[in-house]
Amino acid sequence: MAKRGGFPGAMPGNMGNLMKQAQKMQRQMEEATKELEEKTYSAKAGGGAVEVTVSGKKEMVAVKLSEEVVDPDDIEMLQDLIMAAANEAYRAMEEDAAQKMGKITGGIGGGLPF
Repeated sequence: MAKRGGFPGAMPGNMGNLMKQAQKMQRQMEEATKELEEKTYSAKAGGGAVEVTVSGKKEMVAVKLSEEVVDPDDIEMLQDLIMAAANEAYRAMEEDAAQKMGKITGGIGGGLPF
């Protein structure tokens, strides 16, 4: 009986199929990344007194302040509200990215070092 080439224990053609699936997954991830980078995420703090918008590229693109939150005697509160709104917007962006990538990868790679 002649020996076949390839990997021991692997069935012929499986490596080719695996490579095609990996390439398809890579294209899907590139498309999803581009789509995510074009999106924006907004979050509010202080009952809506502060609104921060971030991009999928992890850049802050807008900050909106209500007049009543601008108190020269309490700058620290305004700083805290901006930070809280920004952090919430970034969390929303990260959750969206994780959900989109999880659909593509089927959860593989989570916690793996590659």
